Amino acid sequence: MKSFIFMLAIVLLTIPVLAQEETLIGEEFHSGGFGGPEVKIGPMLGTTGVFVGGRGGWIINHTYVLGGGGYGLANDVRVKDITINGQPAYLGFGYGGLFLEVIGNSDKLIHYTIELMIAGGGVEYRDSLYDWNDHNWDAVFVLEPAVSVEMNITSFFRIGLGASYRFVSGVNTCGLTNKELSNATGTIILKFGTF
Repeated sequence: MKSFIFMLAIVLLTIPVLAQEETLIGEEFHSGGFGGPEVKIGPMLGTTGVFVGGRGGWIINHTYVLGGGGYGLANDVRVKDITINGQPAYLGFGYGGLFLEVIGNSDKLIHYTIELMIAGGGVEYRDSLYDWNDHNWDAVFVLEPAVSVEMNITSFFRIGLGASYRFVSGVNTCGLTNKELSNATGTIILKFGTF
């Protein structure tokens, strides 16, 4: 009986040694990073809006990304019923800020990501692609969740296709509403870095 109690005590004392605590940052910590261009395409004021920009970030343990990004409307989007000095008015819209991402199964050829952008931005009217009226920017807040599918092309290059929804609030520009600037978009990104 004493030997049974002795063996039971040894087993109970060794269980904590065998159990290994899981942590976000531990002995097998890996750090990487990426950067790259991104294009977002979706409906905007009754036409198609094309946003061009990029993002980059610090990758923790092949899974978590903390970074930033910024985008600007790159094509002419006409604002109906608004003119500037008798000329048609076009939308100027840009935003940028903090970017958070979770990467699932990053070592697989095709894998997924879940993303969230928390950003500030500005909206204004202009009368041509290059003629900005800089003192009339209207500050806005943007929250943009997204999901993507990525493919590992090489060890340092990935391509991602995804979908996002841009929630915009704080629009005070005459003739525009939060709802008109809040839209779904399709995205494509090229990522270059150490993953």
